[in-house]
Amino acid sequence: MKPERQIRVGDLRNKRLSKHRAFLLALCILPLTLASMTFAQGQGGPQMRKHTATKVQTFRLVPTTQKLSVKNSQSDQTVGNKRILKSNGIPAHRVGIFPNQGNPHTITEQNYRFSVPAYPKPAAVITSAHDNQGTGNQRGAPNRPFGIALNGVLFDPGTAEFWNGDRSANWNYEALGGSIGLGLDGNHAHVQPTGAYHYHGLPENYLVELGISKNSHSPQVGWAADGFPIYALYGYQNPENARSAIIELSSSYRLKRGRRPNGNDDPGGKYDGAFLRDYEFVRGSGSLDECNGRFCVTPEFPDGTYAYFLTNKWPVVPRNFRGTPTQLRDSRGQQRPHPGRRRRNK
Repeated sequence: MKPERQIRVGDLRNKRLSKHRAFLLALCILPLTLASMTFAQGQGGPQMRKHTATKVQTFRLVPTTQKLSVKNSQSDQTVGNKRILKSNGIPAHRVGIFPNQGNPHTITEQNYRFSVPAYPKPAAVITSAHDNQGTGNQRGAPNRPFGIALNGVLFDPGTAEFWNGDRSANWNYEALGGSIGLGLDGNHAHVQPTGAYHYHGLPENYLVELGISKNSHSPQVGWAADGFPIYALYGYQNPENARSAIIELSSSYRLKRGRRPNGNDDPGGKYDGAFLRDYEFVRGSGSLDECNGRFCVTPEFPDGTYAYFLTNKWPVVPRNFRGTPTQLRDSRGQQRPHPGRRRRNK
């Protein structure tokens, strides 16, 4: 048998001292840790990632090869002067693989219940979907979802990513610019930390599902947060005449000329679409207004309505509201997920 190891009194004393020192050290570090967490939360939650890219990059969309195992569920009901939109946020069309290299989140079933105006009216002032930008002490994402597709998936075109991680400098990255990897799939969509699948651009598979064609007026594809309808790409040449020719409607935004400011709070470089602020509205340069919409007749509204249109060129998904929008995101910058189990790609 091996002899038992003798434990000396000095060894026990040293071990007790080491544990005591470790305990004291932990007591010293804890307040500093809590203070730093409190500071971070006071500055808008977890520290933002510090990106330094300043140029548009070509990026590859994740192929939409996956069919979700959960069926799409959505409903649309008018109650009084409100339109109640409910859905589980799960599209019927195919999606990309999630998680992926640019997006670490898994698609999960949601429990959406939104109330938007059933009989919307134009507001006196246009509201931006990005009206929270440039406020460094504000919690949550710097933008709001624009609306919800008829399949129950959100149109949420903005990002919470800023140059140098500085929200107050107000150089917000454009999701479709490719400067930062977001793991977008072929529907120009990816997944929130809550598991919410959402569109940043044209939902290609959904548009195919709806039968979008250049030979006919677009069917309705969704509702904006202010209650006005959303269409895609094609409409009547004469907005007041349903018998006029079909045209592709165009954005009136363009890239600014020249170069961005170059200083401590500015990224410099050419205006190329890497940032939201790279674009400007030029009235009359396209067929749509600053909200990427117009007053017109549509198949669903033969007597006329204000209508938004998704376009091939920026902003693709509108960034301004003609009416008074409902907030589709809570105070923490998130939608409330369904309490059920995770839904994996099949």
